Amino acid sequence: EVQLMESGGGLVQPGGSLRLSCAASGFTYDDYFISWFRQAPGEERERVACISIKNGTTVYRDSLKGRFTISNDNANNVVHLQMNSLKPEDTAVYYCAADRSLVKLWVFRRGEFWGQGTPVTVSS
Repeated sequence: EVQLMESGGGLVQPGGSLRLSCAASGFTYDDYFISWFRQAPGEERERVACISIKNGTTVYRDSLKGRFTISNDNANNVVHLQMNSLKPEDTAVYYCAADRSLVKLWVFRRGEFWGQGTPVTVSS
């Protein structure tokens, strides 16, 4: 059974940090790109970051560069998203998704597999 399971979300104060995790199972991990997306209430789902499992190449939403870092723990089939200097506008449900095609996943936001999401709230 294919699974992408996010964890690590929660409530954090502005300026704080969180590390999200996306645990993958049930598919050939190395063949895929894995991305993080987020969706705030009433907003469209937007790209956050993406990583190639095969070679570690990353791509980020421009506005998040320098604050967010995506990384891969290949030994455990887990992709992390380190989020620093969090702002109230980062509040959203964060989803991870996987696809063999970077274009399909990152450009068209149509991953083959999706997790259920983990909520992040940035508030004082």
